[in-house]
Amino acid sequence: MTAGPTSVPTPLHALVHGACPPPFVESLHQALSHDPAPVGADPAGRDAHLTLRLRRLSENLPSARHMLQAPEQLAALIAWTAAAEPALCMTLINHTLLGLGSMTRLAPDHAPLEKKLDQLESARAKCSYLITEIGQSNSHLATRTRAVFDPRTREFVLTTPDPEAAKFSSVAAHGVPRTGVVLARLIVEGNDCGVFPFVADLSDESGLLPGVEMTGPVELSALPLDYALVRFNGVRLPWEHWLRDDATLAPDGVFHDPLGSTDRRLQRTLCVGQGLWGTLPGAAAALARQAAVLAARYARGRRTQGRLAPGTPLLEYRSQQHAVLGAMADAFALTCAAAHALDLWTTSLSGTPEGGPTEGGDAMAFAPWTAVNRPLSAYKAHSIREADRIVTLCQRHCGFAGLLDTNRLAAYHGFLHAFDPAGGDSQLIYYDLGRALADDVSGPAPAATKPLPSPQHPQWWPDLMLRHTDRLAHRLKGRCDTLAAAGHHSQGSFAVWNPLLDEAAELGAAHAARLAADDVIRALTAVTDAGTRTALEPLAALHGVLAARRHAGSLIAAGTLAPTDLDALSEITDRLCDAVLPHLPWLEDAFAFPPDVVRAPLGAENYGEALDRTLNWKHGATS
Repeated sequence: MTAGPTSVPTPLHALVHGACPPPFVESLHQALSHDPAPVGADPAGRDAHLTLRLRRLSENLPSARHMLQAPEQLAALIAWTAAAEPALCMTLINHTLLGLGSMTRLAPDHAPLEKKLDQLESARAKCSYLITEIGQSNSHLATRTRAVFDPRTREFVLTTPDPEAAKFSSVAAHGVPRTGVVLARLIVEGNDCGVFPFVADLSDESGLLPGVEMTGPVELSALPLDYALVRFNGVRLPWEHWLRDDATLAPDGVFHDPLGSTDRRLQRTLCVGQGLWGTLPGAAAALARQAAVLAARYARGRRTQGRLAPGTPLLEYRSQQHAVLGAMADAFALTCAAAHALDLWTTSLSGTPEGGPTEGGDAMAFAPWTAVNRPLSAYKAHSIREADRIVTLCQRHCGFAGLLDTNRLAAYHGFLHAFDPAGGDSQLIYYDLGRALADDVSGPAPAATKPLPSPQHPQWWPDLMLRHTDRLAHRLKGRCDTLAAAGHHSQGSFAVWNPLLDEAAELGAAHAARLAADDVIRALTAVTDAGTRTALEPLAALHGVLAARRHAGSLIAAGTLAPTDLDALSEITDRLCDAVLPHLPWLEDAFAFPPDVVRAPLGAENYGEALDRTLNWKHGATS
């Protein structure tokens, strides 16, 4: 097996790791190569460990406010911490992206918050983002926590009206001051003025502050952090803790919001979600790449004693190649999609949205997410679900070793599985994407006149998905019109859409997959080195062929492919695996994070010896 072309590591590394300055990446590496997670730590010990790591990052990297304006660096930080320790990544997302991000983006004047921002940036205090309320589904659309304006003191009184409105988040209070960015409904003179973020101090070194009520830990083993339910009982917040953006409240109590509606205000309040969706695909791609590398190295070094061919490495089996090389191909596709998602968010920071509506373009229906930003929400849902599938596949093909906590795949799976509903529920995003795409349809479906390229060509899958999403959209639009004509529309939109939710989700997922397919071609086109392109093209084609085989039912049902079209894909898969296999060491080198960051025996040349070094042996007395 030979390595890839000698000229290719530089462009491939740039594609995988972005354009961060090397000194930043080196500082990030050094900061994450210390302090492995304590085994079996209690909640206080776990929180102390994460606080220590957060402080080490703050000491070695640029300030959070700098990185919030430097998307490449922030995306690298999120991706590297996800690979190193998913619980640390989730802490950073809450603390920096959502918490500090809300303060820096939505506070009209930073001066009154400067002391608090400095405290949070240095990790002398930690920040939580409190949005979800436990009592209702889709609580983001009907926030019930109230911030009532007191005109006498010009303060806000933060109140949880009943137990169902309790907030859920990671809000540990183990001797480190904790601040919350709390989404609450502003009430002025009895009028609902929309949902805004408010900065609320939850605890200090001694414990909870007056008016704050918190449960004991609510365990979530998939992503172990100190979660709890939080309620507010008349907590008074100073004026400057209202992150009012461009809304105003005059001394005489007159409220004015230039956005003009509570829905538009909610979209604006949730604008920090765009930063999450711009960087989270990079973390998902990083976990998928690292999982694929670990599985590939394990399969190459693990010998099977099956009677067909005793002593044969697992990687010689076609089924293992389909899984492991397929994971590499799918991780590469996610990496291309993550790069474009980051570009979209970077563009939105300049005030020139690209690729879809960001301010009121989509109506809110099942959730607010596509109304905040349609393409970025699609990238979030697709990247998390695809990465979760890839990690799960790698776990399965590593057997018992894939399940061991020390080999990291279980933690990666937990992070991705938890983020399917978190950060914008992926299923609700797909419902809203499908509904919006069907609404966009006008005229009959165009006939497919352009022949598709060969499945061995990277362009085959994007062209196929373009045709498929068009068919799905016209089919869904037709069924929606049929139900409306039958009188369902008179009973409201729910009566029309309720029977079509599965089809809407199918369309939404296909649309997101098509965006990612286009990004693969975009990334390949940008590669100028001929050797790199030659090595990457079969990897891109393998991604498309395996995706078509997974989604064969949908493709055949929509008439996008005929059953006979699928017959040749098995042989093509084998051919593409043969083309990818010689470049595997090169791909592993580009895809893998440093071993002192990941610390997984599964990726060692000799797995048995590496695992043994992590174990504490006990010896019985000699007889």
